[in-house]
Amino acid sequence: MLPALAAPALIRAAEPRAIVESITTISPDAEHYHGWATMAQRKNGDLVLVYSGGREAHVCPFGRVELMRSSDGGNTWSWPETLMDTAIDDRDAGVCETAKGTLLVTTFTSLAYEPVLAKASDWPADRLARWQGVNRRIPEARRKALLGTWMLRSPDGGETWSAPYRVPVNSPHGPFSLANGTLLYPGKQLWEPGSKVGVAASSDDGQTWRWLSDIPIRPGDTGENYHELHGVQAANGTIIVQIRNHNKNNDRETLQCESRDGGKT
Repeated sequence: MLPALAAPALIRAAEPRAIVESITTISPDAEHYHGWATMAQRKNGDLVLVYSGGREAHVCPFGRVELMRSSDGGNTWSWPETLMDTAIDDRDAGVCETAKGTLLVTTFTSLAYEPVLAKASDWPADRLARWQGVNRRIPEARRKALLGTWMLRSPDGGETWSAPYRVPVNSPHGPFSLANGTLLYPGKQLWEPGSKVGVAASSDDGQTWRWLSDIPIRPGDTGENYHELHGVQAANGTIIVQIRNHNKNNDRETLQCESRDGGKT
């Protein structure tokens, strides 16, 4: 039997290690902030990358959903293609390929930049003019009407795309496919009262979505302060969802919950 004191060393030795082989800049748009990227590998081996591009900062009115592709394992990349650019901020972009080969891209729209702009009277004149000009593109009522959680769909590998359509939830990296082909989307109802968290499901290749189940709230927390959910299915069929916690107790921790019945509970 090994001495008890040796156990911690054995545990540390078993921890996984990552080796960073290289760091490469792939976007030609060096002057802009690129936010919250998600990458998917298609069944043909191609890589598809989406993100919120065209940005000046983490919070600004200029975000748009952009897509880049690589057919050689990430050695070279296409020029960015704009998939969605509304009159307000288009943020976190997710992408997945369904069992049928359809590409689904997700995003959400935000007016979080408006309080920043309201306090910007001492900014340089050119920057203030840019932000004010963007905000004048449409009236306030139309800006609020654009708030939502959105999806774009391409059944032909990204050659053509649907118009953005609303879906019940959002998370930064979008839905995922179960082994049986059903699509699950753990996320948050961002702009709905209560900001409920749960799982939406699609059985028609992402065309329509239904609310499948609530994710229970840990005692002492509120669901309003759960953010940025993401899920995967393990090899044994278990669905694992992780959540970024912003409740005052244990702020910024990561929570995990699991389902063994296809996301129903």
